[in-house]
Amino acid sequence: MVISINTQVTEAVTSQLLETTAAVTEQDVVNVITEKAEETVSIFTKLSTIFSEKLPSLIIAVIIFIIGIIISKIIIRIMKKMTSKSNLDKTANGFLRSFISAILYTLVVIITLNVMGVPMASIITVLGAAGLALSLALQQCLSNIAGGFIILFSKPFKAGDYIELNGIAGEVEGISILYTKILTADNKLSYIPNGIASNEKIINYTVKKSRRLDIVFSISYDSDFRKAQSIVSEIVAKNPKAMKNPAPLVRMTSHNTSSIDIDCKVWVGSDDYWGLKYDLTEDVKEAFDQNGISIPYSTIDVNIKNK
Repeated sequence: MVISINTQVTEAVTSQLLETTAAVTEQDVVNVITEKAEETVSIFTKLSTIFSEKLPSLIIAVIIFIIGIIISKIIIRIMKKMTSKSNLDKTANGFLRSFISAILYTLVVIITLNVMGVPMASIITVLGAAGLALSLALQQCLSNIAGGFIILFSKPFKAGDYIELNGIAGEVEGISILYTKILTADNKLSYIPNGIASNEKIINYTVKKSRRLDIVFSISYDSDFRKAQSIVSEIVAKNPKAMKNPAPLVRMTSHNTSSIDIDCKVWVGSDDYWGLKYDLTEDVKEAFDQNGISIPYSTIDVNIKNK
């Protein structure tokens, strides 16, 4: 009898505890959901308030950005037309257009950010920090950009000139922001950094309309050097590429170990330089052979002793 009463009491207490726990748990869940809902509504309310406050300035900023890009393109087109009518090198035109385009677009972005409410001091600080970081990371690139400006303003060469630079000879194809492009005689395109190009020795072969061609013809001591001089002079005089003024010079220049050297100095138009060089080299060889004038070459004497 006692056991039955204890069991009933235990079951009643357990049932009451379970009901109390369930009630507490349901109340906690309801409270948590209510708090989260209030927080979400508060966040959306703040966002909507911020958006409604910033929407006019955002729309104005977008409009200013679009107008700024359009104006920048118009300025670049006007500059392109103006420079195309001037005597400025076409390579310099492309270089300056790229540089000015970057500046204009940067200004448009800065103005847009300022309209959106970003303080100008913050923009300048960020640009300064970014500029410092880029200058440290891209020192070589900045050196090449500076070298490009030096080349464009000092004009040691331009597109189409035949130059020798950093041991490479060829025709200048163009000058970009970072590199000078040179097309060699065997159709190889070489890219030389502008920083190197502005500091190296430059030989420009076509900046002048005329050049002097210097050729040395060697003859043996057994040959008549005056006859050889006369032959070379006649060949030069007959060639239409050779300029008559200044007058060509053909004289003996040195007594070598196994030959006499005859200098031929003749002025020629820059475009005809290589043509005249090959003409004279071939024609003089043929004339020397026809007139019995020998050209020395290395020989080896071998003596055999029989025991």
